[in-house]
Amino acid sequence: MAQPLQTSTISAPGFMGLNTQDSSLDLAQGFALVATNCVIDQYGRIGARKGWLPQHASLGALGTEPVEAIAQLVVDDGTEYIVAAGNNKLFKLVSGVLSELSYGGGGTAPTITDSNWQIVSLNQCIYFFQAGHNPLVFQPSVSTTTYRRVSEMAGYTGTVIDANVAVSAYGRLWVASTTTDKTVVAFSDILAGQVWSTGTAGTLDVSTVWPSGSDTITGLAAHNGNLFIFGKNTILIYTGATAPASMTLADTITGIGCIARDTIQNTGSDIIFLSDTGVRSVLRTIQEKSAPFRDLSKNVRNDLMNAVNGEVVASIKSIYNPFESFYLITMPVLKTVYCFDMKASLQDGSSRVTTWDGIEPMSFCFLRDRSMLIGKDGYIGKYTGYFDNETSYRFQYFTNHTDLGQASVTSVLKKLSVVVIGGTNQYVAMKWGYDFTNNYYSQTVLIPTQEVDYYGIGEYNVATYSPGTSLQTLVAYPSGSGKVVQTGYESEIAGAPLSIQKLEIQAKNGKLA
Repeated sequence: MAQPLQTSTISAPGFMGLNTQDSSLDLAQGFALVATNCVIDQYGRIGARKGWLPQHASLGALGTEPVEAIAQLVVDDGTEYIVAAGNNKLFKLVSGVLSELSYGGGGTAPTITDSNWQIVSLNQCIYFFQAGHNPLVFQPSVSTTTYRRVSEMAGYTGTVIDANVAVSAYGRLWVASTTTDKTVVAFSDILAGQVWSTGTAGTLDVSTVWPSGSDTITGLAAHNGNLFIFGKNTILIYTGATAPASMTLADTITGIGCIARDTIQNTGSDIIFLSDTGVRSVLRTIQEKSAPFRDLSKNVRNDLMNAVNGEVVASIKSIYNPFESFYLITMPVLKTVYCFDMKASLQDGSSRVTTWDGIEPMSFCFLRDRSMLIGKDGYIGKYTGYFDNETSYRFQYFTNHTDLGQASVTSVLKKLSVVVIGGTNQYVAMKWGYDFTNNYYSQTVLIPTQEVDYYGIGEYNVATYSPGTSLQTLVAYPSGSGKVVQTGYESEIAGAPLSIQKLEIQAKNGKLA
């Protein structure tokens, strides 16, 4: 008697993101073993990330050097300024034109030997801080084409330290970590980034309050009236930071700290950062001290930290994008971005994670208009569209390994169906393999030419598509058999969004193992 077909359906493929940490055979169906150039869309489906476009022509002063820092300033009259750092110079981007800022102070121009600035804004000025360098300022009310030392601003008093760490919060600048002193936080007067010795300016020495005896400041953050001081292995939380003279140490977290300054991001309800054991949440860490190894990167922790170990931590950058609902952290040496979906946590509190390649950002900036800029070699780019600067990129999603519910029975695959949303005139390679092999069978199936709606109008929203135009069922007829099955789906993204709605595997039972 012929064996009946058995059907296995995954209705939201990859919606739980990557899991490279646990045994692949024991994973829930929603996990992925490969999710490259993917995001989790607003409906919980795995889909292609966007690409990027240059926002200006090439400029000789920048050359092909990377843009390592970007920031935006919006002044009271609504005028917007975008500034950037690269090739040991400072730049301004206005209306698609990148120009170099020149030194406009009264003395000898400062020597700039690196572009790894931490850039913060206060009271219609942008301030630049970097270890071993004089702090600089871009003050449009004085000049829109030049920068100066902070010490050259009108009304300058006291001494602004050559800090590597800075945050603008509660109406003042907070800075720390010079080349010789990594335990003192200095704060400016209210709304006066040039005043460091009068008014409500002051300093806070934390050298005697590290719980383990010693540590060094690696980052600063602010949230809900608190100042968070990150060490490499400690987090100090000072309450009452809106009035620094009376703020007090409210809590300490030991054994967890921040290892990379530019991975600290305030999401509005939490603070995310990179520790030496993964990407963590400050508020969740406070609440869950009894579970010190619980983190947002739990499902990719080993892969992530192996990547971090091969990086120069000062070059690791991040961004929280509330519009796209993700936290990105980039590994420049590995040329990989880890994308943490922030719309909803998994049951264990970790985030749904995917990875990106090809796009290779060196810095990020989220703008007031809800767009996102990225620093590239020789360019400031915008995260938009579905080309990487007119070049296609590869979308890859592979399921976990599964025995189709019967561990001791060989499965003979008969049919693979995948429902895709979007795409036009492009091939999808449908792959399958057996028993943990890396040698996959493959068939390519064409998505026909069709209209594709876009996010904010109709992208990924099935109800807005015309019948039969953007929702396609692609079918492959596999060969081979095995006790354990894995399938994969790859496509070149070249101008159109693409996401996967549903997978269906039909198989017959073969012989018992």
